[in-house]
Amino acid sequence: MSSESDTQAAFKRTQDFGEKPTEVRQTNHYQDEYVHGFVERWDELIDWDGRAASEGRFFIDTLKRYGCKTVLDAAAGTGFHSVQLLKAGFDVTTVDGSPQMLIQAFNNAHERGLILSTVRSDWRWLSRDIAGRYDALICLGNSFTHIFDEHDRRRALAEFYSMLNHNGILILDQRNYDALLDGTSGPGHKYYYCGEHVSAEPDHVDNGLARFKYTFPGNDTFYLNMYPLRRDYVHKLMNDVGFQHVNTYGDFQSTYDNNSEPDFFIHVVEKAYRESDEDIISADWKAEPLPVEEYSDAVKTAQAYYNSDDAENFYSSLWGGEDIHIGLYQSNDEPVIDASHRTVEHMAEQIGPSLRGAEVLDIGGGYGGSARYIAREYQAKVVSLNLSEVQNRRGRRQNLEQGLADQVRIVDGDFENIPYRDNSFDVVWSQDAMLHSGNRVRVLEEARRVLKPGGTLIFTDPMADDECPKGVLAPILARIQLDTMGSPGFYRKELNRLGFTERDFDVHTEQVSMHYGRVREELNKRADELVSNGTISQTYVDNMREGLGHWVDGGKAGYLAWGIMIFDG
Repeated sequence: MSSESDTQAAFKRTQDFGEKPTEVRQTNHYQDEYVHGFVERWDELIDWDGRAASEGRFFIDTLKRYGCKTVLDAAAGTGFHSVQLLKAGFDVTTVDGSPQMLIQAFNNAHERGLILSTVRSDWRWLSRDIAGRYDALICLGNSFTHIFDEHDRRRALAEFYSMLNHNGILILDQRNYDALLDGTSGPGHKYYYCGEHVSAEPDHVDNGLARFKYTFPGNDTFYLNMYPLRRDYVHKLMNDVGFQHVNTYGDFQSTYDNNSEPDFFIHVVEKAYRESDEDIISADWKAEPLPVEEYSDAVKTAQAYYNSDDAENFYSSLWGGEDIHIGLYQSNDEPVIDASHRTVEHMAEQIGPSLRGAEVLDIGGGYGGSARYIAREYQAKVVSLNLSEVQNRRGRRQNLEQGLADQVRIVDGDFENIPYRDNSFDVVWSQDAMLHSGNRVRVLEEARRVLKPGGTLIFTDPMADDECPKGVLAPILARIQLDTMGSPGFYRKELNRLGFTERDFDVHTEQVSMHYGRVREELNKRADELVSNGTISQTYVDNMREGLGHWVDGGKAGYLAWGIMIFDG
């Protein structure tokens, strides 16, 4: 940071972003943004009493839970958290990159009978400016978003890591930029910026800039240019630099509803290496999963399809919106939803008593119907991993409506990169989902990795018969935009290679043509109604009729296989 810029900021009361303020995207520019005129009004925005009431004892209790005594407040601002933590008995070092903020922080503490130990430092060189290590480092107030360069973000996180004791924690917060970028909500005024007569609103938002406008009584106006960090991206950066486990809270709630969009995310991040590779689920089964890797092309294709309005309305209207997989039919006219649910019941019975109280991962869980049944009937704790955010939103609502939000967690993600650590689950469950992967070997390897020793893999999947002639399934493959399908022989070979032992293959191949035929009958009955009221498009109806016909024909010709496969690890 330049000393000339510091001197200028000490006397300036107004900001200068030049002629093109939205093009100012440099990390160091925050020095010129926190001018004296802005800093001296900052506490009106924070409202110390309002902020203290909104966050309660969250940070104090979190630090105590981890046994922390020494704390480095790396983005102290005007000193609110340093003062709160000093009062609570912590040994605090107060750090900020803005000299104006540090002066204000020191004065605020002095007025309350406290003396701050202050250090001015840039996060990228913390270990140069500050000696020793700490039990915790906090970086609050949306401060990390002042860094625009990814290299600088990684450097800062690496410095944070180096300043912590071996079992230390980092607590870092950020605005919910996902909601701002996706247009699902705007910033609130409840938890962080509590000043009643001050507004903090986005002036400009794009993928590389979130420019906020702060208006104070008297129409004094200031701006901050910040980088809009997405939550999962921050998770990935933290893991990349060595942090072991990230647990994210939304507005101080660990189980926030994704539909309600919190204003802020608070990441509580552990440095300690879990030597026993303990699973996240056992320690806190609803803890935030590991960051999601980039989806493969096949997964992206399936995701786009299931997120579409036509697909969502079709599956929720004609397939029941609860269980969306092949059913076990007892008659030719049985409702699709009843037969589909029977498959879930039968699969659970096949596993037996070991399912009771188990920790289960359902990969490709759809709306979460299977997860809810297992949780309700077997008192299991279930994570439903699914790639469609649209389906997941419906599933979370159903969790709440059925009183199962404490037993079932629905997670956005895909089974080619399962976002949980090794040996995390007693059972991995899947229904008619693996066919959507372009790398089924990877899916099976991931299932093996997250299963505990002795765990069970149970799944169904529409497959090619082992004796299926080459090329005859081309219409089906074209429909699902893939080059191949699995087969019983393929699954047996790969799972044997991974050390599994086959327990059973409960064959019900005849159900393929039965099921898709029943779905086609229901579609034909209701197509005119659904198209006329705008629920689904005529093009979708035509394509679905054709696709369902290919499945019926393939099943009747003996080219397909289907049933319940069970393997023990």
